[in-house]
Amino acid sequence: MDGSLPGTLNDPRSLNRAASALRCLPFRRAFYRLLSGEAISSEELSRRADQTELTVAPLSSERAEDHFIWLIRVGVLRREVDGQGLTERVRLTPMGRDLLEGWSEEIPRAGLLERIRHGLRRRWPRL
Repeated sequence: MDGSLPGTLNDPRSLNRAASALRCLPFRRAFYRLLSGEAISSEELSRRADQTELTVAPLSSERAEDHFIWLIRVGVLRREVDGQGLTERVRLTPMGRDLLEGWSEEIPRAGLLERIRHGLRRRWPRL
């Protein structure tokens, strides 16, 4: 991706970091399609019978929540809000929708070097 998405106010570095997260994390395009229509919690995801269609490998609710938090930090997901405030459910952000439009099919998986860089960036964001 070249980072130039029409209609977004995000800088290219943010877009590239978010696109890398989409390629490195174990969620399939079907997962993000689901989030464009409804909110889901990590607990709900871990209990779903169709989890293998949504993720590359089965995820515990704790591991899914870790990934959700990272996707929130990079701007792809946001917490759903109800009458009492934030919930544990997440939805896709406009930036997440824009990024997903860049791929017509399944999200391409990242190579080894990109996964290593992503892991380092995730653990030490200032690098």
